Amino acid sequence: MITPPFGAIRAFESAARHQSMSRAGDELFVTHAAVSHQVRKLEDWMGVPLFRRQGRGVQLTAAGEQLFVRVAPLLLGIADACSTVKAACKGASLTVGCIPSVAARWLVPNLDRFSSEFPDVEIRVAYAHADEKLASSNLDVLITYGEDSSKDVITEPLFSRINKPVCSPHFMAQRGPFKSPEQIIASDLLHDASRDGWREWAAAAGLTLSKDLAGTTYQDFNLLATAVIAGHGLGLCPVNVFSAEIRLGDLIVVSDIATNGDKGYVVMTRRNRPKTVVDFVRWFVAETQAIQTGTTDAKRQSSTKQVDRRKPGAKRKAA
Repeated sequence: MITPPFGAIRAFESAARHQSMSRAGDELFVTHAAVSHQVRKLEDWMGVPLFRRQGRGVQLTAAGEQLFVRVAPLLLGIADACSTVKAACKGASLTVGCIPSVAARWLVPNLDRFSSEFPDVEIRVAYAHADEKLASSNLDVLITYGEDSSKDVITEPLFSRINKPVCSPHFMAQRGPFKSPEQIIASDLLHDASRDGWREWAAAAGLTLSKDLAGTTYQDFNLLATAVIAGHGLGLCPVNVFSAEIRLGDLIVVSDIATNGDKGYVVMTRRNRPKTVVDFVRWFVAETQAIQTGTTDAKRQSSTKQVDRRKPGAKRKAA
């Protein structure tokens, strides 16, 4: 039996799923032209057109639809089979992608508890971009605030992305109190990647800005957090990510006016996920709930007595 070109089938499946040669190229890390060439190669092999080109997009023909519904689950099955055999040969391993803010404050500081509970699981942690997609990555788990509508991806909520203005006790003592939105917006503002966050907050507060907002912009969110805690100004931060700092008094919420209340952080996995992934997700969801409430169960208490990891008997210095 003469088999069709596998690379062309892969390009066809991606282009059909995205209804775009360009997006298929982005997923496969090749050019738009390379995907088109592979699709034409498959069309020549089959002797029928599989797509109708419409502007920048493509639409499946009747033959293309028949082929896609048969090919797509087979490719998923091949990927799942390869992952299963790879995991069995290497032993239990887990690659977790996580956006920097959650990785630095939630995942990494508490990862030893997962390793204590599952000592045979080898973990690799990688920074993830906000727009990273699990379906087109080599990750087993993705912790992010992005979205992925792929049918093969399971998305589970973690906690809200609600943002509120915060500052350090030192900055509050020097520049506060902040009794009105006008006083907040006129203070030293610190920005994350762009100034859009504070513009959205000003709109939520009912303020009309007469000029551009001043203040330092930090490309990395962890840099912004460091600057806020150091007392350099007011930051618009996700209060759930900083729940420990707020509870311990390292940060003060200066207003209940908020943005991003309808958005949240999520953990993503593939639908055909091994037990190792299931165990990790169950552990991390429970960990985030415990950190948010400041409570501990018996297992957490046996491994650590204090969330902020201070030495027993040590007293916290006043700010």
